[in-house]
Amino acid sequence: MSTLRVLEEVAARQPIGVSELARVTAMPKSSVQRCLVTLQQAGWLRIVDPDRTRWGVTMKALTIGLRGTGEQDLRDLARPVVKRLAAETDETVHFSLRDGDDIVVIAREDSTHAVRVFVEVGSRVPLRASSTGLAILAGLAPEEVDEVLRNPVDSFPEPVPAARELRAEIARTAERGYALNGSAWFRPHVTSLGAAVRNAAGRPFAGLTLAIPEMRFAPADEARLARLTMAAAEELSELISSA
Repeated sequence: MSTLRVLEEVAARQPIGVSELARVTAMPKSSVQRCLVTLQQAGWLRIVDPDRTRWGVTMKALTIGLRGTGEQDLRDLARPVVKRLAAETDETVHFSLRDGDDIVVIAREDSTHAVRVFVEVGSRVPLRASSTGLAILAGLAPEEVDEVLRNPVDSFPEPVPAARELRAEIARTAERGYALNGSAWFRPHVTSLGAAVRNAAGRPFAGLTLAIPEMRFAPADEARLARLTMAAAEELSELISSA
């Protein structure tokens, strides 16, 4: 039970260090450390701030939401929300989960237009190279963002923005509540809006992307599309939190 308690507290308070965990769980530091190592070896926890040895949950824990929600269940929860957003906008919608420094597309609803954006389900994209990724990064603690931006991007065919450019875009995303990629990086000729989906602890772990061919995107329509995307992400967050 002590190990489960540590897992729950890390999920609720991450990033968190051993001393604070010991305080909130009323456990000796040595016991907390053993629990952390056990959970790390099992794939549930990882060190998210190496400089201060602060801990966070992995995708394994986030995907089930600490409440038994598996990937297929997440697809089932997301499907009506994704379909409705696609119907409201007649544009392609992706639902993606964070996995470390990447996102993985697990559901898609296509636009009915002949010219539309296509990304295969199962595609893996760096957080820093997608609007959903930026929306997730905008909701993370600064030290977690620092860790993501320190890590190299390997095996990705497209150039990614420099750290300075990314930090500025993350700040803009946090201020407006959604990410906007105006055909600037990763997908030329595509405009995408991204909004983060949060788990029961309020932590961004997934996101919705509305992907539009640049030729069809009207800047005057940005506010409406953003409002619909954010509302869908909020609805999905509530569904996942109560699942």
